[in-house]
Amino acid sequence: MSTEAELDAAIDESMTRDVWFFKHSTRCGVSDAALREFEVFVAERQAAGETGFHLIEVPENRPVSSALSGRVQVRHQSPQAILVREGSAVWHASHWEITRGELSKVE
Repeated sequence: MSTEAELDAAIDESMTRDVWFFKHSTRCGVSDAALREFEVFVAERQAAGETGFHLIEVPENRPVSSALSGRVQVRHQSPQAILVREGSAVWHASHWEITRGELSKVE
């Protein structure tokens, strides 16, 4: 995700289904590990027919990352996973809290 227009569309999408965002720092080893966990989680969910997963590469798309934080009122961290439902963050985690197991527990 690289534009605020794409972010707006994803937030709008959250009005009818859950939407996940993953903020990834392409310069951080912890973020790489968290991204791998998120990718496994996404692959499992997509295999079950779910959609609504978005990746924001933070250094390259800082304005989009900042806009998401402002719109859902979640302080920026990276790496960070955020679940948005009906335009609001209902769950978020950062750093080593982002594991496939923890993501799978979220309702």
